[in-house]
Amino acid sequence: MAAAGRRISSFSIFGVIHAVQTFSHGGGCLVDAAGPSHCRANGQQAPSFALAAPPPAVQASGAVLTLEQAISMAMSANPALRSVTLSLAISDGARLQAGLRPNPELSLLREGMSSNSGRTDTYQLSQALELGGKRGARIRLAEQDRALALGDVHVARADLRASVTAAYLAALTAQEHAALARQSLELSARASNAAGRRVAAGKISPLEQTRSRVAEAGARLELSQAVADAALARRRLAACWGSTEPLQRELITPDLDLAAIPALSQLQARLEASPQMARARRQIARQQAQVELAKAERMPDLTLSLGQKKDRVSDVTQTVVGLSMPLPLFNRNQGEVLTALRSVDKAKSDAEVAFLRESDALADAHQRASLAQEQMDSMRQDILPAAQSAFDAAVTGFELGRFGFIDVLDAQRTLFQSRAQYLGALAARYRALADLQRYLAPDDTAGNLPTDRNEQ
Repeated sequence: MAAAGRRISSFSIFGVIHAVQTFSHGGGCLVDAAGPSHCRANGQQAPSFALAAPPPAVQASGAVLTLEQAISMAMSANPALRSVTLSLAISDGARLQAGLRPNPELSLLREGMSSNSGRTDTYQLSQALELGGKRGARIRLAEQDRALALGDVHVARADLRASVTAAYLAALTAQEHAALARQSLELSARASNAAGRRVAAGKISPLEQTRSRVAEAGARLELSQAVADAALARRRLAACWGSTEPLQRELITPDLDLAAIPALSQLQARLEASPQMARARRQIARQQAQVELAKAERMPDLTLSLGQKKDRVSDVTQTVVGLSMPLPLFNRNQGEVLTALRSVDKAKSDAEVAFLRESDALADAHQRASLAQEQMDSMRQDILPAAQSAFDAAVTGFELGRFGFIDVLDAQRTLFQSRAQYLGALAARYRALADLQRYLAPDDTAGNLPTDRNEQ
């Protein structure tokens, strides 16, 4: 048990020890890598089981894809993120338009069509003068729209990072499951061949051969399913950066922090700094800027006119100066002001809803991370050592003639399944950590992305 515990503790994160069983066709010895060879006393031919050292996740010479590389590719090529980022360019255009002043108006007024009947021509240039701070209010609203668009980008980047992390780990887990399934099928096939030879020699009952063939068929089906799942997971990962081609590069274990998970209260205290809550605050500021604009538009604009009036009969030219302003008797923009005020109330309520939603999601991710950690600890301390011990006992019992070969096969498959469950617990913990990062840290991976001019 101690030796098994030492072997289990040497597991890498996803580089789970793959057992390679080799059936000897001569010599009749059972070889255990943890100890010396043991030969059957009666000299019967027996399969040998060599537990090899854990191989690397991928060949050193092969092309690999790391988690950070996958995230970088998604950040630069994801169509949805690119669409959200284009909102910044749109908001820049709106900001430029908001700062423009009204164009002057040139008009010509002719009274009378005949020069002999006192025809007069009036040339007039009019300029609207915005009062009440409308231009400044429009600019502030446009800047808040840009800040909101930037918040959308930060939220999209945080969501994309978490989604790529989950897709990468799902593909990596499926890749390792397929490797375990291949090992299980190899064992089952060799077991079936060995059982056939021993039945032919009259050493065991034909029932043992039938059971070994059933086990081999089951292992073949499991391998087909594992390969299909791995291909689907890799295709989903490639879709994160807009690729429709199957992913050919191997995946390796990410170097993520496995430190103790902070308490939920500590994480919730940092929730206000999340991209989601920052965007909710920007939405409130945007609606408040809309209120300022609606109030500014209650002030009517003043139109200044300057021109000349020329009488064609007397050939007299007169200067024309005029001022005009709408009288705010009926329309004082009261409907827009009320709408803007209610929009502020709605944005505040939406922020409260967002906080509750993100807080619940944070608690869910924290619980999943804690549960996965408990499962990993339990498997490292109890399940994996017990499965390894059962396999060692089955091998020893088979050597001494106390167990059938199918018992060794069942023990080996149980060990494989335990390691597969350990992979699943690791992947679940990583996905939960990715969700925690989604709701906690502000986006610091924007690179050359334009920043909010109003942010401190």
